[in-house]
Amino acid sequence: MADLKQQLNILVQLQAIDSQIYSLKEEKKLKPQGIETLKASFEAEKKNLADLEKVSLDLQKEKGDKELELASKEESAKKLQTQLYQLKTNKEYNTMLQQIQDVKADASTVEDRILESMDRIEKAKKDIDEEKKGLQQKEQVLNVEKKKIEDRIKEIDDRLAQLDSQRKQVVPDIEKKILAQYERILHNRDGLAIVGVKNNTCMGCNMFVPAQVINLIQMYERIITCEVCNRILFIADE
Repeated sequence: MADLKQQLNILVQLQAIDSQIYSLKEEKKLKPQGIETLKASFEAEKKNLADLEKVSLDLQKEKGDKELELASKEESAKKLQTQLYQLKTNKEYNTMLQQIQDVKADASTVEDRILESMDRIEKAKKDIDEEKKGLQQKEQVLNVEKKKIEDRIKEIDDRLAQLDSQRKQVVPDIEKKILAQYERILHNRDGLAIVGVKNNTCMGCNMFVPAQVINLIQMYERIITCEVCNRILFIADE
């Protein structure tokens, strides 16, 4: 088995692989969220379309009710008109005439409301047509983006498989005790277990590393870790 300096060099090689693995897994973890965000936006648009269609149906029902009301008032006016010539006194005639005028006035008001309903229905139809077009465009965008994300996930999985194969080639050359320490730190420190020291600075947490600690690292008698971030420290060869 290699000496400690060689072991650290192998750990550095392993770290290069594990850093890529960690980065790719983090990226992959976020990909489904991207798809869900796109889906949520699309579903919100679908709901908006459904709301517009409901408004349109309500307006059509309202128009239908008004048309029935108008037909009823026109029928009433006809009946009153028929009865008008059967009356015997001027008072009865004038009273009936006023009733007919009132019914016709009401009918005219209902007609105006029907026309308003028709305008609102036409506007609702335009809104629905525009929303449908927008929804089709968003669906196309969703499908394109979803395909991109799925393709990227496939690329990540393929790369992870390659890196896992590389990792398996490196791991057997590391002492079990050292590997266990490395992997424990790797898990607890966001995929970064071994870092260099440069200009008396830990490259993991950017904290100062005293000269006596650097001397201990260079003695290669035992693994030295950063007093702040607990990552394994090494000195890169010049």
